[in-house]
Amino acid sequence: MKKLILASASPRRRELLADAGFSFDIQTSDVPENEDPHGNPREMVLENALAKARAVAAKNPDALVLGADTTVALGDRVLNKPASLAEAREMLLALGGNTHTVFTGVALVCAGTGLCETHLVACDVTFKPLEDETISRYFEICNPLDKAGAYGIQNGGELIVARYDEPLSNIIGLPVERISARLRALLS
Repeated sequence: MKKLILASASPRRRELLADAGFSFDIQTSDVPENEDPHGNPREMVLENALAKARAVAAKNPDALVLGADTTVALGDRVLNKPASLAEAREMLLALGGNTHTVFTGVALVCAGTGLCETHLVACDVTFKPLEDETISRYFEICNPLDKAGAYGIQNGGELIVARYDEPLSNIIGLPVERISARLRALLS
């Protein structure tokens, strides 16, 4: 396998993968994602990542396809992408002063060779206590509507985040530190 395809429209994933030194094409799939707010976040991100990768791999049997999915879990509540600013505000208020877990599932699929593997990375993130004024300032810096949990740590994270576990790239959406060696081995 010499060709890598990222099965994601996420600009953050694209940037992380490029910054890690990979050359790749981008193809998105239109598979429906499991976003059950009461589901198991571990299973959900792995299922979604695998569905995306398989859909793109079916059209590109000789390529290595990377699919990924990220979500946020606060206790047993899954916080996917909010549908509105009001929902985003509600999510950040719930996260304020608490520790939550960011789960990213990664799937590597090559239809031509039968390769199909998944990787799961989880990181804890602790938020500062948040008030409406801080959330409003944060929304001026970051669009919360295209991000699980209504935040992107890389944009204004200092306003809302007290501490986080590494790797930071996992919280952003693709744990490149954890998958780079495997990608290089498969692409060589």
